[in-house]
Amino acid sequence: MLAEHFDEVVVLERDELPPDAEHRRGVPQSKHPHFLLNSGRRAIGEIFPGFEEALIADGGMHLMPSMDAAYCENDGWAPRKSGSMTMVYSSRVLIERVLRDKVRELPAIEIREGVTVTGLRSTGGGTTNGRVEGVEYRTADGDEGYLAADLVVDALGRGSSVIDWLGAAGWSVPPEKTLDAKVTYVSRWYDLPPAGRRPESWWWKHLVITPTQDTGDHPEEHEFLSNFFPIEGDRAIVCMGSWGIQMPRKTDAFEAALTRVRATAFGEAARACTPTSEVHLTRSTGNKWRRFDLVDVPPTGLVCVGDSICAFNPFYAQGMSSAARSALILGEMLRGRDAVDPAFFREFLDRQKKSLDVPWMLAMARDQAYDFATGSEVAAPWRRRLAARFSWPIFNAINATSREDAYVEETFAQVFNLDKSLKEMLTDPRFWFGLARYKVRQLTGRTVVPGGFDARHDPPGTDFTGYRGPGRASSSGARRGDDRVGA
Repeated sequence: MLAEHFDEVVVLERDELPPDAEHRRGVPQSKHPHFLLNSGRRAIGEIFPGFEEALIADGGMHLMPSMDAAYCENDGWAPRKSGSMTMVYSSRVLIERVLRDKVRELPAIEIREGVTVTGLRSTGGGTTNGRVEGVEYRTADGDEGYLAADLVVDALGRGSSVIDWLGAAGWSVPPEKTLDAKVTYVSRWYDLPPAGRRPESWWWKHLVITPTQDTGDHPEEHEFLSNFFPIEGDRAIVCMGSWGIQMPRKTDAFEAALTRVRATAFGEAARACTPTSEVHLTRSTGNKWRRFDLVDVPPTGLVCVGDSICAFNPFYAQGMSSAARSALILGEMLRGRDAVDPAFFREFLDRQKKSLDVPWMLAMARDQAYDFATGSEVAAPWRRRLAARFSWPIFNAINATSREDAYVEETFAQVFNLDKSLKEMLTDPRFWFGLARYKVRQLTGRTVVPGGFDARHDPPGTDFTGYRGPGRASSSGARRGDDRVGA
């Protein structure tokens, strides 16, 4: 976006960038599954026309989760049917490689690799005339340098030291909103069996097992959120995560835990594949928002994007999409302007804040339910009790209603993909009417699409799109499922 408006854009990259889709030190999270939400897909597609097509050409998969993924919910496997949401599945490293290829096509951009930013240079820190003027850096050979710039963009991630450098130069340190729900997750990479040797029950590409809501005695693995996540090259990332539970770090413990996940198909699928990596663990999952928009005199000449300003619990897959949305805002504001003055940065922060409000509210809605969560945004005890009591029942009701109410399904998909805020959904009378109407149908035995298929068996492949009940299937031809799987 900057290359459209500046004569030269210099990217200072700490890593030596790999030529292909490979892991690198600066992105340890690349070893875990990454969802690119629809809002992020559109934003990146606007920034880089042809991005999605290039991703798919290199092995990414365009899938419809409601048809191509099997979801084990509270009461068992959800029914398979068409939905409004699609996704492109791939690894994080492939997404990055495709983006790097697109960046290198732009003549105004220079990428300097093996360069570590060590500080900012500025004048008038903390005053109305204060301005960030450039960055200090160190090369891989140890040489020190300085790069002057009309605009500095901080994309250093969660560990960015920019606020420390600003504080040392006289600016007020922005207040931080934080909430750490003690999420930990572990992942291992696998090769799928050759296509001709996969079990007949593998109609699905993606398996999702949500945490149990059973309050009785059960293995702790029933509390895991588990993903068998497909990526390019006939591979999958098997990931298990939890709130507040120690996760298995060693290979033997990881493989044993797979067999205790509450849906037996999950462990069976992993055992049918060939592991190709060690177990990768991540604990850096707290939500943190550096509120530059609340600073009386924000620094002119500096913009923060991605995790450097707002980092989310990665479970909610909001990071890449939020960063891309910030880039779009920046590009829109630069069009038709000759200078980036203090008013420009104040407006950018205000617009960015409105964009970040959407994913932040969604992350808070779930993570505030845990008594062991820490941070500035820990909810009052009564709010935690309400969140713990009602968040899962509401989620269950939305999923069940979505089987038969297209409006509720589309609305929830828009919220999940950051196209609509949680507040908009919760204040939508039609949305609540849909939930209430479905509940009445449940109580009177008038629901149509079945659900809750036994998690001890394979997920049923029956397509319930257009299903009208036993003996009343629509012309789309709902098929009968596996007789071993009962509702």
